[in-house]
Amino acid sequence: MRALIYEGPGKIRFVEDVEVREPGAGEVLVRIVASGICHSDISVINGTIDWPAPAVLGHEGAGVVEQLGPGVTELAVGDHVALHTLANCGRCGPCESGRPTHCRQSYGNRAQPFSWNGEPVSSFAATSTFVEKTVVKANQAVKIDPTVPLDIACVVGCGVLTGVGSVVNRARVKPGETAAVFGIGGIGLNVLQGLRLSGASRIIAIDLLPTREDKAREFGATDFIDASQGDVPQRIKDIVSGGNPDHGSGVDWAFECVGSTRVLNDAIASLGWGGNCVIVGTTAMGTSAEVSLTPLSFVDRGVMGARYGASRPHQDIPSYIAQYRQGKLLLDELVTHRYDLADFERAFHDLEEGKLARGVFVL
Repeated sequence: MRALIYEGPGKIRFVEDVEVREPGAGEVLVRIVASGICHSDISVINGTIDWPAPAVLGHEGAGVVEQLGPGVTELAVGDHVALHTLANCGRCGPCESGRPTHCRQSYGNRAQPFSWNGEPVSSFAATSTFVEKTVVKANQAVKIDPTVPLDIACVVGCGVLTGVGSVVNRARVKPGETAAVFGIGGIGLNVLQGLRLSGASRIIAIDLLPTREDKAREFGATDFIDASQGDVPQRIKDIVSGGNPDHGSGVDWAFECVGSTRVLNDAIASLGWGGNCVIVGTTAMGTSAEVSLTPLSFVDRGVMGARYGASRPHQDIPSYIAQYRQGKLLLDELVTHRYDLADFERAFHDLEEGKLARGVFVL
């Protein structure tokens, strides 16, 4: 099979002879039709995310079920599915209470379902979608309407779950509230449309690339700030107050989608009284930030993390697909370019250069 193999920091290779084992109990074999290209994959390659090599990368996929492992009854061969990365157990307290992102068994899954040149190769994020076929737990494959194009459905599995979910599941933004979104890549765009769907009254997009303004407004931004022009927190406050400080001291919500401690401090500084900052971006393990506590404790501000948008994939994926079909959730507009797997160098370069909302490998 064709696949992209991560061989260590800075090393990624396209190969055509990877093998995958048959599905075990409670697993399914899925033929990957399309895979979104997420910055988390780049974060493995550049060493931000520590992952053992060799590994098959990719974690945002959609495809067709080809084989069922023993005991799988909820899926059938031929089903179209969108994959997600939560290899949760389904039995613990958090799983049974609808919080699968809190399942302890969903952390640190480093199985080795692949082999290459006779050596074992691990999966990434319990999924691996930069490959023609993959093995996942059956509960990681969510059946979807076969009329939905798989090269569109694939982006739901991470970008949409994380971005929209951070708004509707983690923050639970209310109609009329205000928000600032720092970083308008694939995740940031989905945070924007999550805010739009939640009825936020002012949605301020912030990015170093002014070329992203049109796309930000398409997804729901009411305002755009070029971060290269300085003093972003004050500019946010000026927008929210309309020049009248009695109208508010900042936003109700700030979403940090970059994974930068400097941006995090700007996000916190943009909050109004009672505002909260949600950390969505990925940072290197062990990253710490110095934050002034007085502005938080004196006026009820807060900072919270968001793992995978606090998602409930078996509820959220069908909901997002339904909203897409109703014309409410933008997915076609999210996919900027499609690539062959062998063209990975150009795809990754385009992502790093900020040319993509979401790129997709079509296998």
